[in-house]
Amino acid sequence: MGFFEKLKNGLKKTKDSLMGKIDALLKSFSVIDEDFFEELEETLITSDVGVETSVKICDMLRERVKSEKIKEPEDIKNALKDIIAGILGEGETLDLSTKPSVILVIGVNGVGKTTTIGKLSKQLKDSGKSVLVAAADTFRAAAIDQLEVWTNRAGVDIIKHKEGSDPAAVVFDALAAAKSRNVDVVICDTAGRLHNKKNLMEELKKISRIVHTQAEGCSLEVLLALDATTGQNAVNQARQFNEAADITGIILTKLDGTAKGGIIISITDELKIPVKLVTVGEKIEDIQPFSTTDFVNALFE
Repeated sequence: MGFFEKLKNGLKKTKDSLMGKIDALLKSFSVIDEDFFEELEETLITSDVGVETSVKICDMLRERVKSEKIKEPEDIKNALKDIIAGILGEGETLDLSTKPSVILVIGVNGVGKTTTIGKLSKQLKDSGKSVLVAAADTFRAAAIDQLEVWTNRAGVDIIKHKEGSDPAAVVFDALAAAKSRNVDVVICDTAGRLHNKKNLMEELKKISRIVHTQAEGCSLEVLLALDATTGQNAVNQARQFNEAADITGIILTKLDGTAKGGIIISITDELKIPVKLVTVGEKIEDIQPFSTTDFVNALFE
């Protein structure tokens, strides 16, 4: 099965929920009037598109309907598809332009951070890049062991210290090893703590300083892993992490297990952070760069 088919299957719950409601709405209105837009706005909000973004989409659709004199339900759906695609933009790929390139993966515990690092490691390795993983989540019991299981599956090396060690020291050693081994990409796991933003911020700043000192001029991606099944809570997490770190992209996990895939639109629009990767499934190969075209096609077709 190709990844588009996996994405389509993964988005089935979101499609059945969101598009099912929109189709029912279009059938129940013979005229596209203000009542229709109010119902559509409510439908989008309850599908985790977010209040601000839902209002924006409806305002843009109103303009399209008025200027293009749209009346047919299929034309309404096509206009809606165009508007959502426009909000999501072209999508951004990972910047891996330097050697080494560094990826910091952040996110609260339970979002699938460890498994995502394993999946990403495997994908990068399969694309011909050498990968080294730094086990810098040294606070959570068993985090290092779990990560080691995934790096073994991916067939990549890991740099680890004992539990409770300084995360920045792990990153320092990983970068030194990457330079001596001529590694392409260093992926750093980090502690998933949000209860004290100041500590998190200081820790991430310290790690960033080490990255820039040890690998001066390297490309640095700070990717926030979010669990799609948590809906608007994921948007709130993204907002909080964005205050503590300079996030360059989102990894949206567990997209196959939820009807709340609409949060992709909300995150991109409200926070102006691109979704760079999505995972749909448990297997190690179930990760792909996010594609706006694939997403809207899977949702609307």
